[in-house]
Amino acid sequence: MKLILNSFFLFVSASLFGADYDFVVSGDGSGDFKTIQEAINSVPDLRKNETRILIKSGRYKEKLILPASKTNVTFIGEDVSKTIITYDDYASKTNRFGEEIGTSGSSGFFVFGEGFTARNITFENSSGPVGQAVAVRIDGDKVIFENCRFLGFQDTLYPHGKNSRQYYKDCYIEGTTDFIFGWSTAVFENCVIFSKKGGSYITAASTEQTADYGFVFINCKLTGNAPDQSVYLGRPWRPYAQTVFINCEMGKHIKPKGWHNWTKPEAESTTFYAEYNSSGLGATKGERVEWSHQLNADELGKFTLEKIFKDWNPNQKINDNVEN
Repeated sequence: MKLILNSFFLFVSASLFGADYDFVVSGDGSGDFKTIQEAINSVPDLRKNETRILIKSGRYKEKLILPASKTNVTFIGEDVSKTIITYDDYASKTNRFGEEIGTSGSSGFFVFGEGFTARNITFENSSGPVGQAVAVRIDGDKVIFENCRFLGFQDTLYPHGKNSRQYYKDCYIEGTTDFIFGWSTAVFENCVIFSKKGGSYITAASTEQTADYGFVFINCKLTGNAPDQSVYLGRPWRPYAQTVFINCEMGKHIKPKGWHNWTKPEAESTTFYAEYNSSGLGATKGERVEWSHQLNADELGKFTLEKIFKDWNPNQKINDNVEN
């Protein structure tokens, strides 16, 4: 009887907010849970249907884990500038045994569950310029971030899963060095990529040799407060790194050479670094390193969402949510 009553009150509480949410998180106690991790833990394992969690405005200092068993979970923030998930770990910080937690261990949010979506939320690593400090690490497949912000310095966003496909739409991502890095196949569309003063590289892909795609930026704006001609588009963390910029506006902070080999000359023959129709003061095509590529119209056809993501269409879920 107690379980039935609890379920009833959770349903009523979510319904009071005027939308079809399964759970509501509010730090002031007006929702179903005060913490986001409590809401995650309450999602039944391996759901095929979507679990929608409304996160009310507030600053939630939590180190979150979305386990692989929590599938098809969606976070909806009340306001992207006011719904903030934050933590302040960093790579050289030590655990209770005196061991450094490392780059992965520094993440404030670990996303292992397949089918995760976040909308209207800020994800922040608030530790400051202290070396590697991850805001979000993503391993799950079919992950969407829409109208989200990722705040940090070095290593802000970590698309980690080697078999993970991720779609970032209308997002804001900031950092200093290698602040978008990892193995995953990730598309960034209509995003703002902000290079902060003190940094030098935007991406550090570690694409697998067998992967068809790495990082693809489409219709993005590269801006920042870094000095003029001080930032590279990317460098290869692993030899087969793939990063492509399509129809992107590049600010004057971008170095004319564009790309760096990370002092690994052998990587110049294995990486795939390319652009198409770059614009802005940072789009100095004639001065790019000779081992990078300028795509032609025929090559551009390879970089559609349908070809990159194959059997997954992230816009179908986005459009379904708009209609609802």
